[in-house]
Amino acid sequence: MLKALEAGLQAWMFPGISALLAVIASYILYRLTLAVIRHFSKRRTVPRLFLDAVAKALGLVISLLVLRAMLDGAPDDLLLLVPVKQIATLLLILSLTWAAVRLTSVIGDVIVLLNPVLEGQWKRARKVETQTRFLVRCLNVLVIIVGIGAALMTFEPVQKVGASLLASAGVGGIVLGFAARPVLSNLLSGIQIALTQPFRIDDVLIVQGEWCWVEEVTATYVVLRVWDQRRLIVPLQWFIENPFQNWSRNTADLQGTVFIWVDYTMPIEPLRQEFSRLLDTMKQWDGKVATVQVTDSNEQALQVRFLMSAPNSNQNWDLRCAIREGLVTFIQQHYPSQLPRLRARLVDTSPEFEGSTQQPDGPPKRTA
Repeated sequence: MLKALEAGLQAWMFPGISALLAVIASYILYRLTLAVIRHFSKRRTVPRLFLDAVAKALGLVISLLVLRAMLDGAPDDLLLLVPVKQIATLLLILSLTWAAVRLTSVIGDVIVLLNPVLEGQWKRARKVETQTRFLVRCLNVLVIIVGIGAALMTFEPVQKVGASLLASAGVGGIVLGFAARPVLSNLLSGIQIALTQPFRIDDVLIVQGEWCWVEEVTATYVVLRVWDQRRLIVPLQWFIENPFQNWSRNTADLQGTVFIWVDYTMPIEPLRQEFSRLLDTMKQWDGKVATVQVTDSNEQALQVRFLMSAPNSNQNWDLRCAIREGLVTFIQQHYPSQLPRLRARLVDTSPEFEGSTQQPDGPPKRTA
């Protein structure tokens, strides 16, 4: 037994050393070629992006190809030659899968690079980025599935099982469809969202009462960044089945409102003038909309609406808060008695007036 093992190792001596030297030489030659190409090429060009993305995976693929070629040229009677060949083939398939995933990933980066966010074209750029990111992720999932399947098919027992699986593929497909229905529904919803574009990367949404931005769109869910830096994870299927607000669907500019309740004796024109003065001092105001209207009234007070516009949701929020604070301060300083008050009529309910139909003299008294 020991003599046979020793003889096998001696038989591997020359093929093994030859294969090792060939792999090392090919890898050194590849690294030198890569260094020369990087030296004479610009960093942000499209070919350079592809090269940098697959550099490590490509080096592994070349080394394994050389190793597989050396193993094919080795004598067939070498000890454990078949398992070594199978391991080399398995590693080659996995490395090719890795390289393909890196290539598909850099495709998305290249498309985004070729469609930068230019002045007045942010909508198109974000649309392209959203579609590209989702489709690239779907393609990566497909490449990984194919690579794992090809790797498993290198094992003979798996090949035999595969023949029997094909016979029951119909029933298995139905069972798998029911089991993976949530995942498949999210994938299909993602394709629909990528094509119809109800929202894009960096769009401002109102989802379940949360003010948030679209941070990332994956194959099955969307990552939303809430205004207080929390992250809201929402399945893609939810966006198909439920309504939501998109504050930057076509343009990012918004109109905001501030409501203030004042007494009936409050003159509106001073409020209108102060509102205009405050807007002129606000850098968040875009100068498009500035309206003051009495929109409601009840038995106690008037409701005054101040309508204004801003370039985006962040500045709209800051503008509304600043205007509300400025108007309240103005009323406190110049018209403190015109703040909302409670009116009531005092009725004398003493016994000598019970049953009397005489109306009280003079107008009803008013208390603040």
